[in-house]
Amino acid sequence: MTDHAPHIVRTDTPQGPCAQLRGRWGAAELGTRAQWQAVSGQLHNNPAAPTLGWDLQELQWLDHVGAQLLWNHWQRDWPAQLACTDSQRDMLERVAQFTTAPPPPTPWRLGQEVDHLGVLVLHGVDHARHMLEMVGQLVLDLGRLLRAPARGPWRDVSGHLYRMGATALPITALVGFLIGVVLAYLMSLQLRQFGAESFIVNILGISLIRELGPMLAAILVAGRSGSSITAQIGVMRVTEELDAMRVMGIPHGFRLVMPRTIALALAMPLISVWTTLAALAGGMLAADVAMDISPAYFVQALPAAVKVGNLGLAMAKSVVFGALIALIGCHWGLRVKPNTQSLGEGTTASVVTSITMVIIVDALFAVAFKNIGI
Repeated sequence: MTDHAPHIVRTDTPQGPCAQLRGRWGAAELGTRAQWQAVSGQLHNNPAAPTLGWDLQELQWLDHVGAQLLWNHWQRDWPAQLACTDSQRDMLERVAQFTTAPPPPTPWRLGQEVDHLGVLVLHGVDHARHMLEMVGQLVLDLGRLLRAPARGPWRDVSGHLYRMGATALPITALVGFLIGVVLAYLMSLQLRQFGAESFIVNILGISLIRELGPMLAAILVAGRSGSSITAQIGVMRVTEELDAMRVMGIPHGFRLVMPRTIALALAMPLISVWTTLAALAGGMLAADVAMDISPAYFVQALPAAVKVGNLGLAMAKSVVFGALIALIGCHWGLRVKPNTQSLGEGTTASVVTSITMVIIVDALFAVAFKNIGI
């Protein structure tokens, strides 16, 4: 232990046991993890008691951090025996003067909890009402687009198709390929025990085409494009572009919500098929390496193992996923307040809500189509 390291030496005096503080008790020394842990352990071994004296005269340095630590250890009361210099006493007195007692814990009350629950319910109802209004406005805007297609925001739709669809192909293909490899390896360990290696085509085909492919693509797009939608519209709120559009008579739904919803609803099925093909390619490669199942057999057995209706169901789900992700992203973007903190909170809430809704809607699709035999 160095000479300036803060430490406590326990000694016996004619007046009784005494804790002598030595070293430098300052912010620089106490801010070091090792020295802080050592001092905390020594203070724990020397609890504040009327019979224990404290000697601060051997200290090399004492600042307000060390004084506050001692004052809290003494339970915010002067010890019965204290030996210190005048400057040290002045510092301890200032710490004692400006130390405030922590507020008492708030007692648990049933009425407050019920009121808090009611506030959360009303908050959720407000979000649901805003989403319903947005869906209704989207239907009206689609009707307006069908009446006058030439005046539609097709350039915006094309740009969003490229940014949300084409630029998402590399990352979705990479993740899908790796997921296929991992699933094939995990399944091979189990199927090899029963001599059922050929059934890996059935398991991979039905799981990737019907469930994992669309859901994985939707989760990736929700984290990538959903957050982008919220951030774009949120920045427009911060820079007052939304207010300028309202003053100019440009409807938010027709120029902001509808193009993004159409673009993502069109791009999502294609991204889903692309991700599923990449996952099947990864599973095919892993099955060939781990189980000696040739790609030719995999391609030949896949159509017999998975019906075409599963691919149609996956694409139908993907359209709903894309529209929901776009609507949720626009919803949180339009509710952003003109400050950066609200923008960050809205982007986070958009991603979390989109992923949660994707999983819920996928579960509803699974239950609904199972009951009708698909």
